[in-house]
Amino acid sequence: TGKGLEWGGSLIRPEATGFGVVYFADEMLKTKKQSLEGKKVAISGFGNVAWGAAIKANQLGAKVVTISGPDGYVYDEAGVKGEKIEYMLEMRSSGRDKVKDYADKFKVKFVEGKRPWEEKVDIALPCATQNELNGDEAKVLLKNGCICIVEGSNMSSTPEAISAFTDAKVLFSPGKASNAGGVATSRLEMSQNSMRYNWTSEEVDQKLHNIMINIHSACVNAAEKFGTPGNYVNGANIAGFLKVADSMIDQGHV
Repeated sequence: TGKGLEWGGSLIRPEATGFGVVYFADEMLKTKKQSLEGKKVAISGFGNVAWGAAIKANQLGAKVVTISGPDGYVYDEAGVKGEKIEYMLEMRSSGRDKVKDYADKFKVKFVEGKRPWEEKVDIALPCATQNELNGDEAKVLLKNGCICIVEGSNMSSTPEAISAFTDAKVLFSPGKASNAGGVATSRLEMSQNSMRYNWTSEEVDQKLHNIMINIHSACVNAAEKFGTPGNYVNGANIAGFLKVADSMIDQGHV
């Protein structure tokens, strides 16, 4: 999957993981009777996931104030939006792998050699790499009032960070649930291929949104059923295990 459009690829596949992360965050916030509207968001990375997350966060009314790279991070008080999001594509295709290029072009703050988790934000979306958010950084996020952390990269948070978030009872989602939008849209691509049909961007986006709503519900319901309401780590692990276990039982593998 992830083919070119002329070979049966799906629209919005490049953005899909980031879109899914933001849809999942929005569902989490709804459990607290909140939304993304007006929230300040820190995103790490500037690749496909960060790019998609920045697009969808803006669409849902949030302000994205950071992106990052191997050289450090930028803080853009005016918000990463419009032509700035498009410039993320130029940065990626340049091969330079330097987020400082953004700071130089748009005249914003650049912090060398650090990650964006020291900034005061409402929502943190780690979208760069594994173990990119450690225990000390988690404590800083919590101290600064961050209420929602949603993983876009695989295993973004270290065990110490996860413990800090779960102990503080803030909204925290592991990547195995919240970054499923990419593989979900690969499934949608395969469906289109099987039917010899091409859905519009709006159709794919709506189907992706519904998938992320269903994944969120599965996590919430599993966590509540097994005695840890609100714990998305347990909910994601249990829901995933049960899906596989029930399928094995149905097929007689017991």
